[in-house]
Amino acid sequence: MVDPLAVTLSLLEDYAPGGDVLTSPESWPRWSILLSHVLTAVDHVPYGGGSDPAMAQNCSHLLNRAATFLRAQGRYVEARPLFERALTIDEAVHGPDHPNVAIRLNNLAQILQDLGDPAAARPLAERALTIDEAAYEPDHPTIAIDLNNLALILRHLGDPAAARLLAERALTIGEAVYEPDHPTVAIYLNNLALILQHLGETAAARPLAERALTISEAAHGPDHPTIAVRLNNLALILRDLGDPAAARPLAERALTIDEAVYEADHPTIAVDLNNLALILQDLGESEAARSLTERARAIHDGADPTRRRSEETDK
Repeated sequence: MVDPLAVTLSLLEDYAPGGDVLTSPESWPRWSILLSHVLTAVDHVPYGGGSDPAMAQNCSHLLNRAATFLRAQGRYVEARPLFERALTIDEAVHGPDHPNVAIRLNNLAQILQDLGDPAAARPLAERALTIDEAAYEPDHPTIAIDLNNLALILRHLGDPAAARLLAERALTIGEAVYEPDHPTVAIYLNNLALILQHLGETAAARPLAERALTISEAAHGPDHPTIAVRLNNLALILRDLGDPAAARPLAERALTIDEAVYEADHPTIAVDLNNLALILQDLGESEAARSLTERARAIHDGADPTRRRSEETDK
């Protein structure tokens, strides 16, 4: 006998857009329609996935992708329980040390980081790395993903020196595995640049950030939200190097890109506004800076206070 719930989950899987939800704005309108149907369907599956492994896997995959869509929208509080449930299902289906579990651990760690709790994120990311180091060779690209994600957490925990070692190793693996202009290499360049900036090595960070921007523009085009991330990071590096005039057009372009991609109250817009305000303040344009800061504050005041922009992670 055909299980209607299994059929429903399979149909939802087939209808869901492919690709990386987080960086694919073109998929978000379909996810906006699909989300409520996914949440309704998975509510009928036992929390741990039930006794049907295939149905459990469909449920876990849909939960993970729906949570990633919510993360892309800045709805971090809503995303967290979906990531937690996906992890629970995969642990029940595969056992605690399977690479699929490492993926779920990384995703949950990232949302905890988004929610401002890197201390809770750290053991999850460390466990993911341990699982994958047992499953793969030390220069496998999956190891680079784990290293990159853990490096960002350590940076937020105030240990940029330890973060640097992991980020450098991730970049070394990425450059060995991929072409030098691969978008994944740009992620590792960008994040190492952030860590070097944190360490006060801003001059060394600049060429990495510039190379990351060049790669990403070639890969994604000029108006992708990934480009806004790169522009913002490079703008802040230029500001730290004492060149706010050069930083300004980059920050303005980042804001323009994100205003075209996100809702007006998205936390990313508030970050863009604050970054541009800092640059304008350095340029002596205090009134314009204050206006941007007030607009950013209004976004934060009207939103879930736990919402903030994530740094760039890899999956």
